[in-house]
Amino acid sequence: MAKGPELLALRNARAGFGTPPVIDGGTISIAKGDRLVLVGRNGSGKSTLMAALEGRLALDDGERYVMPGVTVARLPQDPVPPKSGTVMEFVTGEGAEDYRAEAMIYALGLEPDMQAATMSGGQIRRAALAAALAQDPDVLLLDEPTNHLDLPCIEWLETELANFRGGILVISHDRAFLNKMANGIVWLDRGTLRRLDAGFDKFESWVEEVEATEEAELNRIDQHIKAETRYLNYGVTARRKRNVRRLEKLATLRQERKNRTRGDTTATLKAQAANQGGKVVLEADHISKTFGDRTIIRDFSTRVMRGDRIGILGPNGAGKTTLLKMLIGELAPDSGVVERGANIDLAWFDQTREQLDLETTPWDVIGEGTDRVTVGEQTRHVVGYLRDFLFDEKQVRGKISTLSGGERNRLLLAKILMKPANLLVLDEPTNDLDMETLDLLEEMLGDYDGTLVLVSHDRDFLDRLVTSVIAVEGDGEVREYVGGYSDYRRVRAQENAVEAAPVKKAVKTPEKEKPKTSSLRLSYKDKRDLDLLPGRMEELEADIAASEEKLAAPDFYTKDPEGFQKTADRLDALKAELAEAEERWLELEILQEELDAAKSG
Repeated sequence: MAKGPELLALRNARAGFGTPPVIDGGTISIAKGDRLVLVGRNGSGKSTLMAALEGRLALDDGERYVMPGVTVARLPQDPVPPKSGTVMEFVTGEGAEDYRAEAMIYALGLEPDMQAATMSGGQIRRAALAAALAQDPDVLLLDEPTNHLDLPCIEWLETELANFRGGILVISHDRAFLNKMANGIVWLDRGTLRRLDAGFDKFESWVEEVEATEEAELNRIDQHIKAETRYLNYGVTARRKRNVRRLEKLATLRQERKNRTRGDTTATLKAQAANQGGKVVLEADHISKTFGDRTIIRDFSTRVMRGDRIGILGPNGAGKTTLLKMLIGELAPDSGVVERGANIDLAWFDQTREQLDLETTPWDVIGEGTDRVTVGEQTRHVVGYLRDFLFDEKQVRGKISTLSGGERNRLLLAKILMKPANLLVLDEPTNDLDMETLDLLEEMLGDYDGTLVLVSHDRDFLDRLVTSVIAVEGDGEVREYVGGYSDYRRVRAQENAVEAAPVKKAVKTPEKEKPKTSSLRLSYKDKRDLDLLPGRMEELEADIAASEEKLAAPDFYTKDPEGFQKTADRLDALKAELAEAEERWLELEILQEELDAAKSG
């Protein structure tokens, strides 16, 4: 889309504490029509940049420009809760008109007369977002706006921002949200700001191009260093005066090499898989839960099998965490039974982080009174283990209350990943994580051999990880769907279309003009495939495991090259057949669910 005039900018800005500064000579411009995403690692300075743009942080050098008459509104990462008054007073206190304030409050799932002092952390965040949007500003600066929002709210926000007439700069880890919202990317990397005017889907390829260019430059500098060092080794003493300039050049090159080398590290996430345990992990039989006169879960049954990867989703307050706690035994159902399988080792990530005492230190949480921890089969120092999760020694010994939301999430992940578990239950683990840590978490969960139950509002995260969805839809309604979030949305849309279709009155027709039956049905072959495919897939998985074990023998190739090649070819064929069988079975399962829904409707 065509961009309008420049509304807000930093030019040659230098800001932030420490050496080097967080922003060093950075330039960023937000124009009318810009919907920019600001990316960078935790601690890279994104929130500092936001504060400088808003004008709350003075620049050490450079210039902040604001077009005359332009208003700027910001959602901070950690909004300060009001001490008194109602939500309505809090939102209008930021300058919003009453009608816009009320509309935004309701849209974000709050009540205008709710007492601000009683709000939870998530409600405070939504109230602050309502306050920013209700001002109808020219520029919006949004720091993690989708945190603590449920999926309907996130989709509403996407529409709201798409219709926004001014300029936007947003920090978010929600890829699905960014893919829909962003038309430009600003990358803050080691104090440097780079910009690409393209959708967020181009970010990864852009980073690869930048890093390839940097690598080529590093190689060039390395060659210069080698050449200069060789010259100096043979000539410094005899030609000292003439070589002072060369020594200075060498020092400059080395400093340039140091500056260009990525000094930041990457978190290391690895789940310790326990013994497999029983085939049935969890089983809920007709469970229900009511609080007061409100039904949260009504007559729900499910069976979680070993190796299942289940996503739980639904609106805020619908009962996702309640269901999760009933499944793992933290909360008893009012009726029905939940049974846990044999030899289940549970690791539980609580979104409220109640397992963390804010007055203790990361050392206390991980070390539990000692300076060494056992992780898998290794004994490690507490500080070394926490370095894997990007904590420095000062943070390790500081109070947890001083850590950011993302750092507390990383600490809790470090705690639960220390010990082997064959059942991982994660309630909103992605909140406040930067994109690289989120990628590592996704990779770790993708490689995890145990059973995974995951609550998340991150649609892309769910699509990449889960094979089935439990939707907690409110008023006690809980339903299961095969596939990820996109599959759930597609099937749910079809169900809604069937439910919304007008009921036609029966018309008496001659015998020869009988109405046609629906083409949506399972043939005999479909039914047979649906019955037989699960068993066939188990056989294929066993054959694949046997072939892989055979190929892993160290002397197989040297003793029998021809047999090795035949086994490798067979393994490829087995994997292709398994993929085809899984796809066919999934299609039939979805078709069967659609038929069942149409019949019940």
